[in-house]
Amino acid sequence: MTTLPPLFLSHGSPMLALEPGATGEFVARLGPAIDRTFGRPKAVLAVSAHSTAREPVLLASARQHAVHDFGGFPDALYQLRYDAPGAPELAPRVAALLGEAGERAHVLDQGGLDHGIWSMLRFMYPGADLPVLPLAWMPDRPPAEQLAFGRALAALSDEGVLIMGSGSITHNLRRVFAQGRADLGAPEIPESRGFRDWFAERSQARDWAALQDYQRQAPSAADMHPTDEHLLPWFVAAGAGGEATAPLRLHEGVTYGCLGMDVYAFGPGASALAAAL
Repeated sequence: MTTLPPLFLSHGSPMLALEPGATGEFVARLGPAIDRTFGRPKAVLAVSAHSTAREPVLLASARQHAVHDFGGFPDALYQLRYDAPGAPELAPRVAALLGEAGERAHVLDQGGLDHGIWSMLRFMYPGADLPVLPLAWMPDRPPAEQLAFGRALAALSDEGVLIMGSGSITHNLRRVFAQGRADLGAPEIPESRGFRDWFAERSQARDWAALQDYQRQAPSAADMHPTDEHLLPWFVAAGAGGEATAPLRLHEGVTYGCLGMDVYAFGPGASALAAAL
């Protein structure tokens, strides 16, 4: 197979980089499985909850680096690096595809990988030798428009580009610190389990109408996503994969009792990737 399945990765806390747990172990298997099944990607187009803008912005520097866009963590976390090559030659192609969809994309000779990007890639491709092109996106748009945005990028999956959305399937930081401190191994709260299971069930059923209406239909939606920016990259990746096949949950889990760590693949290649893991 040659069409790469777009991915949605739940990146959880920045501490995942130091405490990989089950999700880090899974993501470490993901990169080699992609390479075996589809061949090594030419580049990664990364859409992260932590890189947003009013209009699409491509960070097309020739070199990328890890941005430590967080505070209050152990010093060891700030020492981690991920100095990957950029993908400036890919930027005009992405901008052209977005332009055909009516989007005005800005290309900047700047770099920087937010922690939603580098914390995942350092497990998937620890050699930091795969070119990365971050795409800042618009979190103020509803799911239907995020699907359309991803649909505009779909051709890249046939061209050897791995489209990676990074966010969290559940994300309420107040819940993380509800007991006054963060407990990595806390048992999952029912609200998180209910939302994650609903999303997986509606995905398996290809119930796109319900998924787009998750704010009203999903259990505990407002609790699990007080703001939507960590879930909406799921829809960008889903749009890139196409709506003809069901989104496939490759990995499911939780940290801190309420930060869901689910990983999804989209498009016709998703089942082949699942079989290779």
